[in-house]
Amino acid sequence: MSGETPAAIGHRIVSGGVELLRSRLLHEAPLLPLQPTRGDFDLNPQNRPKEKRDLTPAAVLLPLVFRAEPMVLLTQRTDHLSRHAGQVAFPGGRADPEDISLVETALRETQEETGIEPAFVTVAGFLDAYETGTGYAILPVVGLLAEGFALAPQLSEVAKIFEVPLSFLLDPANRQKQSREFQGRQRSFYSYTYEGHYIWGATAAMLINFGERISAP
Repeated sequence: MSGETPAAIGHRIVSGGVELLRSRLLHEAPLLPLQPTRGDFDLNPQNRPKEKRDLTPAAVLLPLVFRAEPMVLLTQRTDHLSRHAGQVAFPGGRADPEDISLVETALRETQEETGIEPAFVTVAGFLDAYETGTGYAILPVVGLLAEGFALAPQLSEVAKIFEVPLSFLLDPANRQKQSREFQGRQRSFYSYTYEGHYIWGATAAMLINFGERISAP
């Protein structure tokens, strides 16, 4: 797909369907404990802890909607939450002891936060596990949403559910590298801004990872 426009890549992904996605993604979920190969410290090696950390396992769903133009579904967290208030994120969260796998974690959290039932999600594969500065090891699960899914956001956590064109996220011109001070340290990160929605940090980094995989020749 090298040399194609973002729109052409998106439409080729739609034409190829879940099988093409699976050919571009990791086929199997890694075993616990996750060993992230990507993370917040990629752009900030000076902030990496000197001692090895015990990371909390978590999973998110990167939900794709194959409309006439392929879209990525995202949530915006409510403003009153104690952590990550107001931020744009994929549906997901930390693993529960009852979860049989991180795929189940992603699907359970997605249903809780958005109302999308697991039966409407076809898992296509996985992105590279991601380490956050806050001590989570996150497995991004890529899923294709079937027609007919219904939204019922968990109002205590989710302020809004919206979609962004995949072609917008694949275009490097729409990506920015920014820096800000966080807890007394300078932190660099990637971001997108789409129709007033500010997508940054781990969510933006996972979207970049997804774009790299599906755009590779």
